[in-house]
Amino acid sequence: MHRSRTYALIIDTPRDDADGAVGFWAAALGVTASPFAPAPQFTTLHEALPGLITAVQAVDDAPRMHLDIETDDIEAEVARLVGLGAEPVSQWLECHVLRAPGGHLLCVLPVESDPEVFRAQANVWP
Repeated sequence: MHRSRTYALIIDTPRDDADGAVGFWAAALGVTASPFAPAPQFTTLHEALPGLITAVQAVDDAPRMHLDIETDDIEAEVARLVGLGAEPVSQWLECHVLRAPGGHLLCVLPVESDPEVFRAQANVWP
């Protein structure tokens, strides 16, 4: 048995366009933006989507949006999603990047949220 939940919506933006994207999304959503010091490629859009972390990520790739799923058992969650049809793409530190049917990317990462929030909101999987 393990648990997981949708943790974040990430707006992946080519590195050279990231500052403009941060300004646009902050203004469009009516929120403030601030750099995320532990990972400088991320800029948080505070309270853009209640209940989810929302951030712009500067990437060396094409623009897109992806979901982050946090879990208390990465191997089990990756296996569950692969069983549903996702394909492994890569791994960066503890983050596993998968491609869902339809081509969308998603990341599976360890629990990042407050433990009480995670316990209250996570789905339980056999």
